[in-house]
Amino acid sequence: MYQIQWGELTAERFLTEFWQQKPLLIRQAFPGIEPLLEHNELAGLALESNVESRLISYRPDESHFELKRGPLDEKDFADLSESHWTLLVQAVDHYIEEAGELLDCFSFIPRWRIDDLMVSYATPGGGVGPHFDNYDVFLIQATGTRRWEIGGLENSQSKRVADFPLLILSDFTAHETYELEPGDMLYLPPQIAHNGVATSADCTTYSVGFRAPSDAEILRSYTDYIGETLAAEQRYTDPKLAPTLHPGALDPASIDRVKSKLQLLLDQPDQLATWFAGYLSEPKYADDLYRPEVSDAQEWIDQLDLDEGVTRASDARLIYIDQDELLLFCNGNALNTDGCNQEWIRLLCDTRHSGPIADTAADRALLQALYLNAGIE
Repeated sequence: MYQIQWGELTAERFLTEFWQQKPLLIRQAFPGIEPLLEHNELAGLALESNVESRLISYRPDESHFELKRGPLDEKDFADLSESHWTLLVQAVDHYIEEAGELLDCFSFIPRWRIDDLMVSYATPGGGVGPHFDNYDVFLIQATGTRRWEIGGLENSQSKRVADFPLLILSDFTAHETYELEPGDMLYLPPQIAHNGVATSADCTTYSVGFRAPSDAEILRSYTDYIGETLAAEQRYTDPKLAPTLHPGALDPASIDRVKSKLQLLLDQPDQLATWFAGYLSEPKYADDLYRPEVSDAQEWIDQLDLDEGVTRASDARLIYIDQDELLLFCNGNALNTDGCNQEWIRLLCDTRHSGPIADTAADRALLQALYLNAGIE
């Protein structure tokens, strides 16, 4: 069972003093940490067609990076040198149960904010170059050592290396440098430039990344959602219109009408909550979800021991809204909770296991819906 050792800190103090404000190094946050998987197992994942992976090589004599995106081939690894390359595999928590348990250590932050656990394995000198992320990240050293150079705040206007698909900063100055050993953890807020370089063989780093939808993504998704709910008769109107002397002009009154209409459409708290929960529960890799047949779900439920409860699927996104009636969303879909015991639903979403479930028709119906939507296993 993993647990963050905060030392003199607490989760509350971290959120108050450091979260989205400044970097923090915690020595031995995970003392005695054991690798989630061996590097050859990580390479095996990178060969799979449904696994997101990258292989980055660096030629120091030419200051040149080379990127290969997965699925990789065994030949890609056979051609590598003994240094200056790194393998990165996303969403390892989808495939390794223990990785999901490591993510549970960060449950002091709302679960919907956690994106995934990326694992990077690097040989001496390996790294992805100086860059920044638009989201918070915790970097946990699992094996070997890695040197982290920390720079200042950057943005989309920062100069980057030309003609390369990854954002590598061309002008990078390190303000702080840390050498991380197994068990150490480094927190970085969004947009803080950093450069990690493996300083030993068998260097493995776990990156806990957080979801931070852009304003553009939020606006596009929500307006699309609103648009789908509106009837064709709902249109721009201008009753009691006065004659105009300037028919070619767009007058302030017309702009105010549109402004008022948009404000009215946006000022719908229940609608906003329903959209946002559904949006956040959309799966990371929708095409990879296993969706069983209804007959399979019924057979699975018939064999289920309700006293033992159920476990959330490793790649499922479950979110609830605790209103007068509990609203539940699973992998982008709203599920009916009418008549269900809400306690096990909250437990399933807040933790990984539901605990005992009452044998009622409503609870069984919800279990079937969860199973059909790849929410439980």
